[in-house]
Amino acid sequence: MLKFYFNLSPNPMKVALFLEEAGIAYEPKPIDTRKGEQFAPDYLAINPNGKVPAIVDGDVKVFDSNAILLYLGEKTGQFLPADTPADRGELLSWMMFVASGMSPFSGQAVHFRHFAPEVVPYAQNRYFYEAERHYGILDQRLKDHRYLVGEAYTIADMAMWGWARLVPYVMGEGAWAKFPNVKRLVEEINARPAAIRAESLKQKHLFKAELDEDARRIMYPQNERLRIKA
Repeated sequence: MLKFYFNLSPNPMKVALFLEEAGIAYEPKPIDTRKGEQFAPDYLAINPNGKVPAIVDGDVKVFDSNAILLYLGEKTGQFLPADTPADRGELLSWMMFVASGMSPFSGQAVHFRHFAPEVVPYAQNRYFYEAERHYGILDQRLKDHRYLVGEAYTIADMAMWGWARLVPYVMGEGAWAKFPNVKRLVEEINARPAAIRAESLKQKHLFKAELDEDARRIMYPQNERLRIKA
């Protein structure tokens, strides 16, 4: 049975959505990153980057959420667009856009809004601006298309959903007003039974909630380096 190493952050959740959509039987393997479980040798042998998610599918190991979506989509033949060069190009483009732009800028915007040990106006402005720009591109795309790749619900939409469902957390409570087309698609995906099952993982598996000193030291080791230099 496929093993799914996860926590409840945006990137693992997009993989959980695919697994539920595709009806793939899987063994959930919680990784509590606030306890440092991502650095256990057995897990690093699967994902040397020490992040989540990862999967083990028989003899196959895959890490990085978008790589997992591509692997599972191609293996099962599910939630892929039409098999044409044009649609394949669009799928890869939007998958990489999410992986290299939307996701990391969302993550940095969240970090500097909610978790940075000090207020850094330049960083907040930089990452908020870039997050807003990336969501604006998505919104423009979805203005004229039901889904990111034409009229088909694909892994590109699942990849977007991981972070997009948290737009108010990324950019503030009023942010949805700027991205009505992204909101429309997120609400459509949220209503799908598979998304409801994916979200229910938070009731089935408990993770450390407190961001105490131990968790901060594990999650943000660069702060310790700053402390030593000071």
